Amino acid sequence: MPLAATGDLVTAAAGARTAVAAFNIITLEHVEAVIAGAESVAAPVVLQVSENAVKFRYGRLLPLARAAAAAAERAAVPVALHLDHVQSDDLLRQASAAGFSSVMYDAARLPYEENLAATRAAADWAHAQGLWIEAELGAVGGKNGEPPLDAHAPGARTDPAEARAFVADSGVDALAVAIGSSHAMTTRTAALDHDRLKRLTAALGVPLVLHGSSGVPDDELTAAVAGGIAKVNVGTALNIAMTGAVREFLAAHPEAVDSRKYLSVGREAMAETVARLIRVLGA
Repeated sequence: MPLAATGDLVTAAAGARTAVAAFNIITLEHVEAVIAGAESVAAPVVLQVSENAVKFRYGRLLPLARAAAAAAERAAVPVALHLDHVQSDDLLRQASAAGFSSVMYDAARLPYEENLAATRAAADWAHAQGLWIEAELGAVGGKNGEPPLDAHAPGARTDPAEARAFVADSGVDALAVAIGSSHAMTTRTAALDHDRLKRLTAALGVPLVLHGSSGVPDDELTAAVAGGIAKVNVGTALNIAMTGAVREFLAAHPEAVDSRKYLSVGREAMAETVARLIRVLGA
């Protein structure tokens, strides 16, 4: 079917008090696994390409984007393409032509006023291209070699009043909020601030996004969706599943050299993870 629009999927999820799952992809195996997992539970899904993934692919967006789009158009469920954690304005401006319906512009590392100014400019440009845009306010942490996040540090979590002003002044369509999760967690031990989420949901008129969801236990994810999270980003959980399956296969078959043998079990493990997490989100 034709590519879906991220904004439509997130808006529908928010209206139904569920959340759409958005998975970060790195290889074609990631793409195929995410779609297979979503098809197995008959749920829409978002394929996300991060700026870090583009850097891994020699700085070239189109090869992975075109492969993802081709796979998405053949999927039995709605699939959207989202450009994630964009800091480069040059990469931002490649989004529309590469088939993406949405971008997450990441200026959260900057002081508030600079974040606002950069995000406002990105939102103006994105909307002129027909793109849905997500931003971040607060400190989710854990990306690009950042030290482990202290989710309890003063100022780390998104302030509802500040978030309301930021959304109004920036014009973004969705906001990623810091409520206790962190990127790149390999253990599922994050405890979310559900009271803060309740206040953010009441304060804002746009869908809320949870980043760093791989480190969040199932019951916490379920509660976050019930509390107003409408888009849940997952990346590390797929890599854990793939790497574990490949390691197990190679340990059992040390003579193996055909990469299809171990990549297929890695792909299957990722698909199972995708299906399980989508069920948790109630999508």
